[in-house]
Amino acid sequence: MTTIGIHDLAVATASHVVELDDLASRADIDPAKFRVGLGQEQMSIPGLDEDIVTMGAAAAQRIIDRHGVDGIRTLFFATETGIDQSRAAGVHVHELLGLPRSVRVVELKQACYSATAALQAAAGLIARNPDERVLVIASDVARYELDTAAEPTQGAGAVAFLVSADPAIAVLETAAGVYTAEVDDFWRPNDSVTAVVDGKLSVSAYLDGVAGAWDDYRSRGGVDIDQIDWFCHHQPFTKMAVKAHRALGQHLGVELAPELVTATTGYNRRIGNSYTASLYIALAALLEGENDLTGSRIGLFSYGSGSVSEFFTLVVQPGYREATRGAETEAILAARTPVDVPTYRELHDAAHRDSTVDVEIAPDSPGPFHFAGLSGRARRYTRD
Repeated sequence: MTTIGIHDLAVATASHVVELDDLASRADIDPAKFRVGLGQEQMSIPGLDEDIVTMGAAAAQRIIDRHGVDGIRTLFFATETGIDQSRAAGVHVHELLGLPRSVRVVELKQACYSATAALQAAAGLIARNPDERVLVIASDVARYELDTAAEPTQGAGAVAFLVSADPAIAVLETAAGVYTAEVDDFWRPNDSVTAVVDGKLSVSAYLDGVAGAWDDYRSRGGVDIDQIDWFCHHQPFTKMAVKAHRALGQHLGVELAPELVTATTGYNRRIGNSYTASLYIALAALLEGENDLTGSRIGLFSYGSGSVSEFFTLVVQPGYREATRGAETEAILAARTPVDVPTYRELHDAAHRDSTVDVEIAPDSPGPFHFAGLSGRARRYTRD
């Protein structure tokens, strides 16, 4: 029987970082409200020449550098901060990476959930033809209005992962539970670059999704809770994953050890919310951490506001350590340039850009890919 799953996984983020202690100080707020209450320490902030395309391409380039392009017939780009109402952001990535013309490119959207939809769709394509591989990119910039309760949960990040037969990192198991409910907890109107959020409703909708997706998972043949060794939950802020873990235990009438989920929060505490990428950045933190996960089953809960949820499992493969990228990820995080709060606010304001005005943006970030501006209302990109 052919197994299908994640063969490689790479993380990317923006080139600037804001310390939440600085944000708290400016607002005269106890830093513990962010560090403990939210579970956040820093947030990545894009420069003027960075966006979901440049971050996604940077993550995907590392996959291509290691594995080449042979067998890649599909590129799925998952995002909720899309840059165009028609063309997939992945088409820009396709060109920047020099992928073959014989690759289908599609963008998927359902708030923070759609990277999981991409993973499941990729598994279906590979089940039909095990010689194919699918490149999945999840890339987002979480941006909220200044001086709001959601402001410290901003962030920016991307992951790319290669889905294949006989994966080196983790096998995707068949059983999956899904749960959908129309909820006005979070959305972004077409005429806004910032989201509309009902924080309390979003937390309750998230927890409803945990219970609903788990119940469906079990009804579809999923394993019992005591057969799952680690848990990754979507992390709009890392304390939310801890709340979800506790709520799942309460739903089942068992006590789940918090360390089974806190081991996934190390990167997201420093990057902030990355929407579609968040769950898989959590997975990277677990895989690249100190624990030996060989043979472990990981339960993953994916949530997208509005809302769609899914619970599924991965089984970590022998030798997975050789395929992980802990040193690379740490170097990327360490290389970010700290910016003060006034500079961050200037970058935040610059995101409000009129597409009818042509603009050239000089390369500034150290990454290989750059947003070069607008010409004739079309976005332009360059690579070093």
